[in-house]
Amino acid sequence: MTVNQISIFVENKYGKLCEILALLANENIHIIAATVADTSEYGILRLIVTESEKAYKILKTNNVSANLTDVLAIATDRSAGSFARTLSLFTQSGLSIEYMYCFSLGDKSILILRTNNRESAREVIRRNDLDYITENDLITL
Repeated sequence: MTVNQISIFVENKYGKLCEILALLANENIHIIAATVADTSEYGILRLIVTESEKAYKILKTNNVSANLTDVLAIATDRSAGSFARTLSLFTQSGLSIEYMYCFSLGDKSILILRTNNRESAREVIRRNDLDYITENDLITL
């Protein structure tokens, strides 16, 4: 029900993002989804990749500040309001969304999110029969 995500602290300096992505490209690691949140001094690059453990080791070996975290991945249809309907189920259960990002592929949209309580979030997914995605599912999309 969870997917490995790599969170990387990136200095807000010319070429740093490119350097990090090149490390992964050189090892034939594919990026499935990505988002960047930035401030004036640094950014947080969040990635869903193929071979997340290998990617994490490559980054650490190259002195890149990275963390491996579990996040939830939920498939929705691509209709207007599908993200809002899905997120409202978590809100109605008293869960806060710490962050989210998404992407679409074919007739599906994939919502990646992290809540303030992973176990309660899993219960929301089960109770509402949401279509969750595993890491293997993402790799084979």
